[in-house]
Amino acid sequence: MRATAVRRSVLSASAVALGLLVTACGGGSEDGDDEAKSAASASASPAAKALTAAELDELALTAADLKGETAEKPGKDDVADPGTVKAGDAQCQPVAAVLRALPVNEPAASTQRLVVLESETAKKGMPSMEELAKMSEKEAEEATIDSLDITKTMTSLWSYDADGAERALDAIRTAGEKCAGGFALTDGGDTSQVTGVAVEKSGAGEDAVAWTVKEKVDGEPVETKVTVFRQGTTLAGFSSFNIAAASRGDAYEQPTAVIEAQAAKLG
Repeated sequence: MRATAVRRSVLSASAVALGLLVTACGGGSEDGDDEAKSAASASASPAAKALTAAELDELALTAADLKGETAEKPGKDDVADPGTVKAGDAQCQPVAAVLRALPVNEPAASTQRLVVLESETAKKGMPSMEELAKMSEKEAEEATIDSLDITKTMTSLWSYDADGAERALDAIRTAGEKCAGGFALTDGGDTSQVTGVAVEKSGAGEDAVAWTVKEKVDGEPVETKVTVFRQGTTLAGFSSFNIAAASRGDAYEQPTAVIEAQAAKLG
């Protein structure tokens, strides 16, 4: 399902379970000519060309690159429709885009993987009605939320020609600065309110932007961790959401292991 629908469904999961319980729970040369030659050479260099979709697929994460996470191509219901993700303030559109795992500007090629990490309690699944019936209301709520301790990270690779990756990352950084106080967001038929864009540190790639994006979905607070880093002509984007943390309104960490694994593959 699309991004906001995912958030809406998981935020209500613990309430549903409890309802069951109630009823049952460089630089150039100093010489001008050398600089001109260097610039001309750089513009023609393969390093300034976008990677192809096939090349990006080879660089995309697999489960073998990770420790405990799964990595699969997302289904059509996992990705947002680019034409329907709109920031209420146009200058905030780059933030809205990467928050929903969409590219900024028009990459020459792209690919995505959905990386999922389940905690040990989540792997056990939702408590049964019989188990919930033996617990207090608070215990049942905690057990239910523990079973939803799942982090989903949409990882994206976007490749650009020439300096397109640098310009896109600059646009993302600038939008984050201008829209730190929040903005209205529409995603398909769903609306939400981004209430803050807080900068985090990231040392990934040659340059990077990282945020905690705070959002209210149906009045419920949700945090999404967003990182975009550049390696050559490619941007790697990460939009990460922890279901249990959202249910509790808790903070959680950037998916550092996933980011580092992708950075290693990009070199």
